Amino acid sequence: MSTDYHEPASELSKEARDMTRALRSLIEEVEAVLWYMQRIDVATDEELKNIMQHNAEEEMEHAMMSLEWLRRNQKGWDKNIRTYLLKDKPILELEEEATSEENSSTDSTSLDIGEL
Repeated sequence: MSTDYHEPASELSKEARDMTRALRSLIEEVEAVLWYMQRIDVATDEELKNIMQHNAEEEMEHAMMSLEWLRRNQKGWDKNIRTYLLKDKPILELEEEATSEENSSTDSTSLDIGEL
């Protein structure tokens, strides 16, 4: 448990410790999906494959619950989820658009010599 913290846990706020719990849970659920997918790939029994696929999908559900909690409770998740998830465009194109939007909003609020 202590390896989850890079600072003394006793010095961290209750909120920071809860955030660590949520992030650790998300990591563990995603790792479980990885393990199931590898096992499915090499299993030879079709019924076993189906059971493990079902289990992997349960872990995905758990991961999404943790992700949604993070979206609601830690700054930055909501913005990034809205930018990148459930989109059809190439991911790097979405990143380019987000970066250019950030730059244009920054540019429009700054005063430079040309505006004087």
